[in-house]
Amino acid sequence: MTQSVFSLFIIVAVTVPSVFTTCVFAVDHERIMLWPRAVPGEDRLSSEFVANVAAAEKRNVPDRVFGVTAPSMTVYPAPAERENGCAVLVCPGGGYNVLAWGHEGSDVAKWLNSIGVHAFVLTYRVPRRKPDFTVPPLQDAQRAMRLIRAKADEFGIDSNRIGVLGFSAGGNLTVNAGTRYDEQTYDPADDADQFSCRPDFMVAVYAAYLGANGDDRTKTLNPELKIHKNTPPAFLVVTQDDKNRGLHSALLFAELTKAGVPAEVHVYTTGGHGYGMRPSHNAVSEWPARCADWMASMGFLKASVPQRDDGKGTDQ
Repeated sequence: MTQSVFSLFIIVAVTVPSVFTTCVFAVDHERIMLWPRAVPGEDRLSSEFVANVAAAEKRNVPDRVFGVTAPSMTVYPAPAERENGCAVLVCPGGGYNVLAWGHEGSDVAKWLNSIGVHAFVLTYRVPRRKPDFTVPPLQDAQRAMRLIRAKADEFGIDSNRIGVLGFSAGGNLTVNAGTRYDEQTYDPADDADQFSCRPDFMVAVYAAYLGANGDDRTKTLNPELKIHKNTPPAFLVVTQDDKNRGLHSALLFAELTKAGVPAEVHVYTTGGHGYGMRPSHNAVSEWPARCADWMASMGFLKASVPQRDDGKGTDQ
């Protein structure tokens, strides 16, 4: 992108904050607005909060979102020569206050494309809405899953191979989407809401807020997580040095096992939090390869191209 074109784009983006919220990240990718009319619950926000979110939107940059009033998802279709019919909704993290849209969003979509998977990066509502800050993002995720299924034929997607993948708060959203899919969190908006919002699988990377009362400091799993035989298969990634999140992921794996749900957990010794797709000397940076192996073993990459050791598709 030339400097003149980039400058023009920034001017347009700053002038129209709601567009800047999502389009700045992928101007060459389709953006699907989630809600055809009013966004659920936003009419109950105080005028002061709405003004603060609008101000936060103006601070958005290509790899980080500070405010969202118009939830959407950005489409990253897999290349025709690689696509295998699988799709994944990607949920960036950021404490439910911001979205790490780069290394936990668009970079993830590009990796998924390399293994033949269609990706949809979710721009869910931030910062936190009260009283329960997890509900508006869950509404956005459920609506996004239904829209992907409604558009499955259009994108060449197998509606039985649609998963959700998230990091940190987005990992929490991933687990919520996989365990609370039977909750009606909003009134139907259109015919797309006739479709199921249950993910066919979930990938939670250093998922946060899985402890009791959503507290990472506790040493017990949140008892409100509804895990049973119909919970989607899960792939979990975390490190031991990431507060109690390693413990919580291990406990979640145990509950999935008790319920007879296929699951795989990778707990690495070091690596901390927030690495996303960034390579490092820590073994945890190999998680994309292990995830691709798991997805293939579970049959989600039916028409997949052969895999390399780094989890990226080959050219063969």
